[in-house]
Amino acid sequence: MKSFILVVLGLIVAVLVIGGAVAFSFMNELGVNMENIDSNSIENIKDKVSSVASSESSSSSSDGDIVSEIVKFNEQNGEGYYREVTYSDGGFRQYDTESGDLIGSSYESDQKNLPSME
Repeated sequence: MKSFILVVLGLIVAVLVIGGAVAFSFMNELGVNMENIDSNSIENIKDKVSSVASSESSSSSSDGDIVSEIVKFNEQNGEGYYREVTYSDGGFRQYDTESGDLIGSSYESDQKNLPSME
């Protein structure tokens, strides 16, 4: 009986360790800085991504199907996050997660809408 309880506890610990590793990997893919995360950061990121996705979905429909959407840390700016949307035609657009503004694009038609780099 003791060995059965030890096996069950061992399985529970293994599941927790594997789950933590998967969660850490998932957060790294999203570009979340794990050293500075607090309890509300994940919810804030999810809210920002969903609001940007819903407000910008109509403008991307003419360029093809969305292949992927990834939220990344804005290393060039040193703070904040942006959402990178990749389309089936190979193009991409980058949106600021806070304002929803277009901040980068591979499409020539979008270049006039991008913020000035000066």
